[in-house]
Amino acid sequence: MPRAEPRQALALALLVVAATAVLLATGGKSAGQLPAPVTQGSAWRGLVGSRPRVAPGQRYIVVLKTPSLAQRVAAAGGVVGTAKERVWTAAVLSAQKLLVSRLALSGISVHPDFSFARVLDGFSAQLDPSSIPLLERDENVVGVYPVRIAYPSNVSSDVLGRDDFGPGSGHRPEIGISGVDGRGVTIALLDTGVDSAVPYLRGRILEGIDVIGGTSGALAATRPDDSSQVERHGTQMAGLLVGAGGPSGLSGVATGASVLPVRVAGWQPDAFGHWAIYARSDQIIAGLDRAVDPNDDGDAHDAARIALVALAEPFAGFTDGPEARATAGALALDTLVVTAAGNDGTAAAGYGDIAGPGGAPDALTVGALDGRTRTGEARIVLRSGLATLLDSTAPLSGAIAPARRLDLTIAVPRNTLSGTRRTAPRLTDFFNRKGGSYVAGRAALVPSGASPVPAAERAAAAGASAVLLYGGGAALPAGGLGLQESVSVPVVSIPLATAHSVLQRLSRGEPATVSLGSPRTVLVSEQGQVASFSSSGLAFDGRVKPDLVAPGVGLATSDPGAAADGSPRFVTVNGSSAAAATVAGAAALLAQARPALGADALKGLLVGTAHAVEGDPVTAQGAGNIDVGAAIAGELAASPATLSLGRSSGAGWRVKASLTLTNLSTRTVRASIFVRTQDEGAAAVDFALRPSRIRLRPGHSALIRLSALTASAPSGSSTADGAIVASINGGGGVRIPWAIAFGPDRLDLIAKATLSSKSFAASDLTPALLSIDAGRVLGVGGRPEIRPLALLDVDLWRADGTRVGLLARLRDLLPGRYTFGLTGRGPDGGPLPSGDYVVKIVGYPVEGGPVSRRRVSFTLK
Repeated sequence: MPRAEPRQALALALLVVAATAVLLATGGKSAGQLPAPVTQGSAWRGLVGSRPRVAPGQRYIVVLKTPSLAQRVAAAGGVVGTAKERVWTAAVLSAQKLLVSRLALSGISVHPDFSFARVLDGFSAQLDPSSIPLLERDENVVGVYPVRIAYPSNVSSDVLGRDDFGPGSGHRPEIGISGVDGRGVTIALLDTGVDSAVPYLRGRILEGIDVIGGTSGALAATRPDDSSQVERHGTQMAGLLVGAGGPSGLSGVATGASVLPVRVAGWQPDAFGHWAIYARSDQIIAGLDRAVDPNDDGDAHDAARIALVALAEPFAGFTDGPEARATAGALALDTLVVTAAGNDGTAAAGYGDIAGPGGAPDALTVGALDGRTRTGEARIVLRSGLATLLDSTAPLSGAIAPARRLDLTIAVPRNTLSGTRRTAPRLTDFFNRKGGSYVAGRAALVPSGASPVPAAERAAAAGASAVLLYGGGAALPAGGLGLQESVSVPVVSIPLATAHSVLQRLSRGEPATVSLGSPRTVLVSEQGQVASFSSSGLAFDGRVKPDLVAPGVGLATSDPGAAADGSPRFVTVNGSSAAAATVAGAAALLAQARPALGADALKGLLVGTAHAVEGDPVTAQGAGNIDVGAAIAGELAASPATLSLGRSSGAGWRVKASLTLTNLSTRTVRASIFVRTQDEGAAAVDFALRPSRIRLRPGHSALIRLSALTASAPSGSSTADGAIVASINGGGGVRIPWAIAFGPDRLDLIAKATLSSKSFAASDLTPALLSIDAGRVLGVGGRPEIRPLALLDVDLWRADGTRVGLLARLRDLLPGRYTFGLTGRGPDGGPLPSGDYVVKIVGYPVEGGPVSRRRVSFTLK
């Protein structure tokens, strides 16, 4: 697998993936992850968490052509007996073993980490890079895909009892329906382990499945080298799903449902040999394979109705990779997969920064809504001598507010006076060599680093009476730290320029002070808007993603373990994973209320009956805010639930699409079909629909055909968006969101290809390096737009025009520099004769259209 080699991407200052692989020889390490672009979402890094750097090794997912169980069931019309399903699953696994044995005879040693048979036919394994072209040429292989890394996105009962955490505060999902609690519905939770002993969850957590190993029953595991640290995210998501009996009546969405923990994320080694919490994409697929067959007997009739993947592969919104195929397989086996949109902030619409597996067409992808009604703020005054450096009002970033006015001297930890430090201080930086604290009883002025939570926790642990955070890209919003019990002092964020002014004065020996006034509660001016950290679309196939949004900021839920006084621990959580948990709970309510509906119908109703969020584009909200009551009463469902119209290249551009409307009610339904435009975008778009009116008897469907024409030359790059509306006579209906981005379809996605030496001798130890800058990160409307590649082929030819063969094939490439070593060996591993050669590089864009090409010539001595 390629070796990480980060670099800057032009004026966007966005680090991109870089990779190195040695072709047809051993070597290479995994590529790094694409970090978050600098957007407004950077203000929320404390609540969505920082990401460890993880090297997945030379791991790949090999997708096979033999039909999986899901494909066989779908081909049989969806109704298959138990015995037949077990036979089919066994046949898939047997075929995989035969393929592995045959590969071994060809010299390709494969030892699968995971084998998939139900939602997908394939396996994951560590592969030598030299074997990938051979696998790609195998008649039984669909493709070889990279393994990606996915990441999960403490408050006391006393705090939860405050009025601003009660009903109607926005800190509770509050989307339930009276008399419906999800009873009889199983939700598979693909996440870290769950602490089933938490009283808030007791009796609603089933015995789990541990995919990554190390625990019994998928319990929340402790860090192998530090038993004080425990996996938390799964317990928190479980609380949002099914929690009950919390303080002040706190509860989850579906208190009668059952959670099946599937531990696909947890403590695993990171790139530096330390322990970090994450999941790999092959572990997620293995988790889905078990979610549809919990007892592992090959029969999927016991599949969970809902599967929540509360994890995100940053920026990897690919629509036809293994994760997307597995999601489609789960849907075919009647399991609705609910995923998080990601926490990387808004990006340019075509394409956005949707995380994997949220780009999967069959996933119900959820963005986060800020539903809080009130937040706290306080007046802050910074002085040094006679100078007033800041006199303003600042939001309280944590749970603790000053009980009275605080007048404090400002102090700083070690190695921060210069103002150049960008990382959060270590705990030892707050103490001198004799153990005395620099900040005890004072206001600690601290750089926030990539994640402000540790910075605030360490300052509070060192005895600070207040914490002033600076840096990190933007000011923290109210509640941006989450309500961490370990941060027991007030925390506010101050401007970077003000912090530098204070540091300069302190470095000259001039004291500085801060006055922090008593807090006041203010109404949230943008309550009910999409959160700034929530990732936006389009997905890489031009489809509207997220599908919808739900509350995902400051939601109160359970936490593993107990507080110091023995009482249960509660926290607030933030992120699109929290929003996805809310929607998964709502799906369980709908599944109980309407048990005859299949997974696709559940998705269609939830998306189609959502309410548009005024002021937010379709690319950020999809169909809008979830309304489970409307979904339960819904009569029509659309498939697909959102449209994929893609990118217009200019005047005269056309696109066609279709959708199916199904009558799920017990009466004949008449409806009018029309297009509603929300944002006009950069150009006029004319639509044609047929039919425009439908009459459907119960259980019947109608195919709606749509064509769109760009009627004028684009002016700018603003996305046009809106919805196809099916309005039922007498009231009700569904909305199917659409969006059209604008931009060139002929974009060179291979910026350059260079070879370290034009003439070299064959060598496995010192190969010539071929560097390819593949994919692009563009600036569109002041925001980054990711343009990945679906496929990159590296082909070897002789100078006389004779093709030698495929040297390398990479799939689903995020923008980055990919470097390969030319060893002087051919595609079959044998030595090449000396002479002149040409490497032809072809890049295929994810949306189709013109390919990008480069040629590099060399002489083999």
